[in-house]
Amino acid sequence: MEGGGPRGSHVLLDYVNYSSPVENEGEWMLDLMRESVRRCGIREVHSHVEIFDGVLSPPGYAAVVLIDESHVTAHCYSDSGLLAIDVFTCGNHNPDDVVQMVHETVTSEIGAIVLERRQRIDRF
Repeated sequence: MEGGGPRGSHVLLDYVNYSSPVENEGEWMLDLMRESVRRCGIREVHSHVEIFDGVLSPPGYAAVVLIDESHVTAHCYSDSGLLAIDVFTCGNHNPDDVVQMVHETVTSEIGAIVLERRQRIDRF
């Protein structure tokens, strides 16, 4: 860690008991992540969601928002109720701010969901 401290922080969230709050769950999550990034004043570079139908991969989705400081991602395994979210910033923005917005919405929209792990890791 040169220069007196880390240059980035990575926050990981692991949820169990996930169930989709809407029909188009991947787009819902992507919109939530994009809005959280925007509200935190972070510049979005690109975003995408890929839906998995269970044929080649387990049912669920992967969503990513690339930001000029790194990324925000969500990986969901719908059939087993697992949802993993990570927020990595290596600039002036605090990833906990994005995480808090996403977490509040996810837990308010999905009553049975349980946060199993929240971990913050300093990077660089």
